[in-house]
Amino acid sequence: MYRKYGKRLFDIIASLCGLVVLFPVLLVVAVLVRMKLGSPVLFSQERPGLRGKIFRMYKFRTMSDKRDKHGNLLPDAERLPPFGKTLRATSLDELPELWNILRGDMSVVGPRPLLVQYLLLYNQEQKRRHNVRPGLTGHAQINGRNAISWEQKFTLDCWYVDNISFLVDMKIIFITAAKVLRRKGISSGASVTMEPFTGSKKTCQS
Repeated sequence: MYRKYGKRLFDIIASLCGLVVLFPVLLVVAVLVRMKLGSPVLFSQERPGLRGKIFRMYKFRTMSDKRDKHGNLLPDAERLPPFGKTLRATSLDELPELWNILRGDMSVVGPRPLLVQYLLLYNQEQKRRHNVRPGLTGHAQINGRNAISWEQKFTLDCWYVDNISFLVDMKIIFITAAKVLRRKGISSGASVTMEPFTGSKKTCQS
């Protein structure tokens, strides 16, 4: 019952309340992004959602447009200023995704929406992460976020697909809040975000 009806109802209520209550925060962050990083304030990108359907996800911009003398964008580490790092560390850059949740593109809890090009790289088990809506946070986010391997992430995503419940969602939400306050698992060991996924022969286990 929760998987079919309750989860979507919870998403609508939570995202609507979040947009209303956090509107002053959204406004302040938008102004700061405009002042420190310029336009556009929002970063948008196509991501695969439920059953692989493509949608446009919105986040606050965290990187500059710095380029080398040939006009090519500099590496991520050189385009991510302290302000951008703070937005990521506090997850404030994710707040515009509340709109995606309200629209039905995403859920509060679910596997994080990854890049469209990864769709061709998943094995059969990993594809099961698209059996549910992608989430603002998820089981992988409370167990390492960007500090764990892709294989570990997909294992955790598949576990969530098989174990959705109201209690599991509440646990993930509360642990997420605690981890954001402690700023844990934001980056991988070798990158400011996460190394690109290039495919894996390993499968998820529920």
